[in-house]
Amino acid sequence: MQRRSRSVIAVLAAVLTVAAGCTVPAFAPNGSSEAGPVTSSGAPAASGTADWRPCPEVPQQLVGQSAPGMTYDCAKVSVPRDWKDQNNGETYSIAMIRIRSSKQQGRIGSLLLNPGGPGGSGVETAVYLSFGEAFGGLPTEITNKFDIIGFDPRGVGRSDPVKCISPTDQDQSFSAPPDPTSQAEFDKLVALNKKVASDCGAKYGDQLPLFSTEQAAHDMDSLREAVGDDKMSYLGYSYGTLLGATYAQLFPTKVRAMVLDGAVDPKQNFVEGSETQAKGFERAFTNFTNWCKATTDKCPIAADARKAVTDALTAAATKPVAGTDGRKATQGWIFTAVISSLYTESGWAKLADAIAELRQGNAKGVFVLADQYAERKPDGTYSNLFDANLAVNCADTEDAPSIDEVRRLQGEWRQKYPLFGAALAIGMLPCAVWPGQRDPYPAGAASGAPPIVVVGTTGDPATPYENTADLASMLGVGQVLTWEGEGHTAYPSTSCIVKAVDGYLIDLKVPQEGLRCPAK
Repeated sequence: MQRRSRSVIAVLAAVLTVAAGCTVPAFAPNGSSEAGPVTSSGAPAASGTADWRPCPEVPQQLVGQSAPGMTYDCAKVSVPRDWKDQNNGETYSIAMIRIRSSKQQGRIGSLLLNPGGPGGSGVETAVYLSFGEAFGGLPTEITNKFDIIGFDPRGVGRSDPVKCISPTDQDQSFSAPPDPTSQAEFDKLVALNKKVASDCGAKYGDQLPLFSTEQAAHDMDSLREAVGDDKMSYLGYSYGTLLGATYAQLFPTKVRAMVLDGAVDPKQNFVEGSETQAKGFERAFTNFTNWCKATTDKCPIAADARKAVTDALTAAATKPVAGTDGRKATQGWIFTAVISSLYTESGWAKLADAIAELRQGNAKGVFVLADQYAERKPDGTYSNLFDANLAVNCADTEDAPSIDEVRRLQGEWRQKYPLFGAALAIGMLPCAVWPGQRDPYPAGAASGAPPIVVVGTTGDPATPYENTADLASMLGVGQVLTWEGEGHTAYPSTSCIVKAVDGYLIDLKVPQEGLRCPAK
């Protein structure tokens, strides 16, 4: 979620697969997939309390240092596994980090963060954002008024993480053809998804529906109590907009201020959401190719960038370039690199260089982009980003298409969205074969909530701009703020966006209706 300096803040470009049918991560690729533990000793605190303990080792492990003038404290809060059956005694542990500036004055309260996904770590995102405006982080106006609270939702990162996909299966999934045209290729991918679903079902069984967005939204209210706030101030990116919208529907009178950046439309069904994303990525890729034409000195494939990418995919079907670690740059890995590059405008040059290098027999750039997106580590292991992403998305989805319907949509969307349509249809397969029961989130008004700011980016690939007004309208209290920029999500990108959002979070001043901020 970002289009600013990619130094320590590269993680922010909003997380993975957007719910409501997203099959492509709506979370920005993280340049460093190493995760350090939250070191809250002892058992998690009971719901309603937070036993904060210093944890400077977390930013040290993630970035190599703490941000100047910032202190870091960690805690874990115990929540019921099933909010619909709170008396069975079973709990999950939710990890939080609190970041506080030494310059804080006139403290308003806490600002709760979610970076998206589902599956993105709010603990890590908060750390990256703590490094301030010089690195694309939160403005000092915000850190001077709020404690910054990052949390890993249930099943994510440090919060009793879901982990049920083997590294071998992850590799096979990412390397597979994004558009398996032959029946044999398609059947092979179906079999792989069935194996993953079976493994996750065998390990988690009746717990699978408990990773739903609605359950996580209830957890958020426990976190609000644990940090001592009467009402919540919240900043949610990408899938985090769905989580925030769900909270606002369940606890409208507990909202102080809420910024939803990179909107998911909860009213869309699974198929509609996936097609919307296919359209968004196709549009973003066209914007990339137009940039190549206009900036030939920065784009070595500028003559015809779309053809260069499609030629690379075609060549990889029969003669994939070998990487230094023994992997081959198959169609799947190349496609993953393309997806990765579109989350930020700064990724465009990296994609152009990677495809140009691939022509010369060098796959390094492709694997750098792909591995950032997949959170694949140098030793071949993965974070639990995609495990959690799958568990949450499928728990939320009660209307997944059948395998035959996926196959039909694959052909139809290939014609409408040449590069991304078939792949986004194929991306619905995991939930088509998922074994767990479902627990869909609500899709209605946040009656009784204060105005909620919904931010949209006109060139957003993962959460297309069209979703913005739809989410604001559904909530009934939404106010649209538009950024005429590229990439996934907007805040804090330009002074116009920062001024509007900061004024709202600090002073509850709602941005003027119809405000559109220029790209630069």
